[in-house]
Amino acid sequence: MRIDDVRRVDLGTFVRPAEETGTGRPRVEAVYGYVVRTATGVLLLDTGLGEAGPEVDAWYRPRRVPVEAALHSVGLDPADVAVVANCHLHFDHIGGNPRFPGTPIVAQRTELATARGDADYTVAPLVDFAGARYELLDGEAEIAAGVHVVPTPGHVAGHQSLAVVCEDGTVVLAGQAHDTASAFSADVLAARARELGHEDPLPGPSPWLERILAFDPRRVVFAHDAAVWEP
Repeated sequence: MRIDDVRRVDLGTFVRPAEETGTGRPRVEAVYGYVVRTATGVLLLDTGLGEAGPEVDAWYRPRRVPVEAALHSVGLDPADVAVVANCHLHFDHIGGNPRFPGTPIVAQRTELATARGDADYTVAPLVDFAGARYELLDGEAEIAAGVHVVPTPGHVAGHQSLAVVCEDGTVVLAGQAHDTASAFSADVLAARARELGHEDPLPGPSPWLERILAFDPRRVVFAHDAAVWEP
């Protein structure tokens, strides 16, 4: 498996309202999934924007790209996907999950419990659809040769990222562990602040960051940002 075996797919865009951006202006955000061609089959991280009702559509004004079209862009069909993983179970990451009945869906156990226990957390029919088959994790796991799931809580408690160890380096599929590459970069600098010669007061890095950096990633990619972090 090589870095080029990890491909980004476009799953659409939405407009985040000014009330949520913190800038006083609306912002168009992308939704990306990632395809990994492993030795044991194709893994897909995230499946796109789900149908969440007219109120949500009026608020976010989504432009959906069906997961079938996204996969076709890299020469694949849904039937080619052996495993689905979701960084978390919000509606903008699981919209195409019902297209994969019987396919293992990898999620953290605590994330699925939250999705099932809070009616406002996500869209229930996108979580428990006919044929839904979850493979639940309690922390870190290697789900295919070289594909490591790492819990990265923050955006939500059950968030997870994937570290894909390839022959020519590691790619981290960070999901929404950070919204942007620049936010991830700031987290890395926070972790290295003392090494760089800075003194307190200093920001604290995410508690999982050192585990991610232990994979020595050549690239870190994101669910809502086309920018790529590189060391």
